[in-house]
Amino acid sequence: MIQASNIHKSYGKLHVLKGVHLSVQKAEIVAIVGKSGAGKSTLLHILGTLDRMDEGSLLINDQEIARLSTRKLAAFRNRNIGFIFQFHHLLPEFTALENVCIPAYIGRQAEGATQRRAKELLDYLGLAERLTHKPAQLSGGEQQRVAVARALINNPAIVFADEPSGNLDSASSQELHQLLFELRRDFSQTFIIVTHNEDLATMSDRRLEMIDGLLK
Repeated sequence: MIQASNIHKSYGKLHVLKGVHLSVQKAEIVAIVGKSGAGKSTLLHILGTLDRMDEGSLLINDQEIARLSTRKLAAFRNRNIGFIFQFHHLLPEFTALENVCIPAYIGRQAEGATQRRAKELLDYLGLAERLTHKPAQLSGGEQQRVAVARALINNPAIVFADEPSGNLDSASSQELHQLLFELRRDFSQTFIIVTHNEDLATMSDRRLEMIDGLLK
């Protein structure tokens, strides 16, 4: 599903990624660990097409990412990629249901089908009674589950998660970790997760460590 070869990225004189190679299969859960500043989030942003690499090759579902224009890349990202971040980034003025629907609306999907899909996801995530609640009315764990539903609304080929449980208490973190594996079981979902949580990393199919801009 993902084939990354010789990925390099620099910011000014700082050489962050120094020739990263990574292959990920469908329905695989891969955890990337490492010290702060090692390049984990930079790699995740490049794999997720949020940032451009300086050198190398990235194929997602056989699509060579470097060949896409900015407009086509944005459309590809919307259709194929979901994101979960440490902070949920829900829009405070919208309900849980509305927040989940936003990526589908951006992709110009039909409103009725989008809302049905969003309700199904929120029900699956145990939030059927919270559809009309705004983020401030939800607990931290509930907010993150809404963010998970938003990441899944377009049936993406892969979900990238950057410290998804980093802002949660231990109980909510454990619930979220279990949820990721249930999603893989029920939907054959693929995850690449950057985390400092060793429990989550150990549960994953593969645990890769980033040291000085390279995966070990």
